[in-house]
Amino acid sequence: MARDTNDIERDIERTRGQLASTLDEIAQRANPSNLADTAKDQAAGWLKDEAVQKVLAGIGVGIATLVAVRFFNGRKRKKELKELQKLLASR
Repeated sequence: MARDTNDIERDIERTRGQLASTLDEIAQRANPSNLADTAKDQAAGWLKDEAVQKVLAGIGVGIATLVAVRFFNGRKRKKELKELQKLLASR
């Protein structure tokens, strides 16, 4: 049974409307502002996770420890250099 041309035209118009709606939705999702907002919301949610907070705190403590060790080793090294300079100057 052959379809009527009016039925085919209605199908084409319905398909065009669906396609236009789909393209509008894609454009909305691909909007840089919307992408940035989504990424920001995901990052905020991720940072609220207790396990992530513990890991970040551990990393912070590790970095603070490394900075402190570096600082105290630098002071120790300066002191040793001054003592060496005194020894060499007294010769």
